[in-house]
Amino acid sequence: MFLQRDEIERRLQARLGKIHARLRLAIEEDHEAQSFGQGLTFLHIENLPYSRAVIEGVLRLTGMYWLGQRNARRVRVLTNEIVSSRLPEAFSGFTILHMTDLHADRSAGALAAVKELVRDIDYDHCVWTGDYRAETFGDFGPCLEELQKLRAAIHTDVHAVLGNHDSILMAPDLEDMGVRMLLNENVALSRGGASIFLAGVDDAHFYRVDNIEKAAHDIPHDAYSILLSHTPEIYRQAAHAGFDLMLGGHTHGGQICLPGGFPLTLDAVLPRRMGKGAWTYASMSGYTSAGAGTSIVPARFNCPPEITLHRLIRG
Repeated sequence: MFLQRDEIERRLQARLGKIHARLRLAIEEDHEAQSFGQGLTFLHIENLPYSRAVIEGVLRLTGMYWLGQRNARRVRVLTNEIVSSRLPEAFSGFTILHMTDLHADRSAGALAAVKELVRDIDYDHCVWTGDYRAETFGDFGPCLEELQKLRAAIHTDVHAVLGNHDSILMAPDLEDMGVRMLLNENVALSRGGASIFLAGVDDAHFYRVDNIEKAAHDIPHDAYSILLSHTPEIYRQAAHAGFDLMLGGHTHGGQICLPGGFPLTLDAVLPRRMGKGAWTYASMSGYTSAGAGTSIVPARFNCPPEITLHRLIRG
C-alpha cells in the first residue's frame, strides 16, 4: 500500500519546505501533459494525443513491430571506466551501477531482464536517473509496484533523481522503498576514511526545476563530485560548477535509430556526440545511458537497452 495524497504532500513540505513544495506541485499540475512550448524543447512528442497509436501502427504495417519488441527486451550490461587524478585512492575501483529511463509500467520484459542481470554482477553503489513511469501524467501506482520489485533485487544503497515523466508525488514512496532521492541535494559517500560527493538535480528538461548551485552547496572544492541529472542538457552548467562526472539518460540513445546507431531524434538540446555513451566537456567526464526501458512504443531498433557499470579509477 502506497501513501495517500495528503500524507505525500505533508512529507514533501517537511522535506522541501512549504513554499518550494507548493511551487513544485503547481508547476507539475500546470504543465504535465503539455505538448508544445514547455521546457528546453518546443515539441514533446510523448504528450501528443495518438502519437503512440500512430508510431505503433506504422511499425505494425511494415512488419517491424515484433522485432522491435524483441530488441527492447535484450538488455545488456556495459562497462565504462572513468579515470581521474582527483579521485581518492580509497575509491579506485569503486563501481556504480547506473539505471535510467526504466518506464517500468510499460517495459515489463526489459525490467525482468534487468532484475536477472543485477543478481549476477558486482557493484558498490546504484544510481537511477529518472523517467520511472511510462506516461507523463496519471496514475503512478503500477510504476511504483514494479520499482519496488526492482529495488528488492539491488543489494546496495540507491540514490536517484526524477525525470520529465515523473511526478514529485512519487518521491516519498520511493524513499520508503529505500531509494534516497536527491532533489537539488548532495550526499557524501565514504570509504576507507575518504569521501566523494554525489549530487542530484530535479528535472531540468521539462519542468526546469533544477538548481545546480543548491545541489553543489557545501561540496568542498577539492572533493571528487558526481552529478546525477535526468537530462545531460545541463552539461555546461555542471562542468562550470566543478563536477568531475555527470551521469544521465533521457535520450534513450534515440531508441529508434538508423543502421550504425544514428538516432532519428534525441529529444534534447545538445551535441549528438553526447546523446549516448561516454563523452567529455571541459574537464568533466560524462555518460548518457541509452536506458533500459522504452518510451511511447515498446520497441527499439539499432539501439540496444542497457544498464551501465561505471568503474572509477584513480590515475
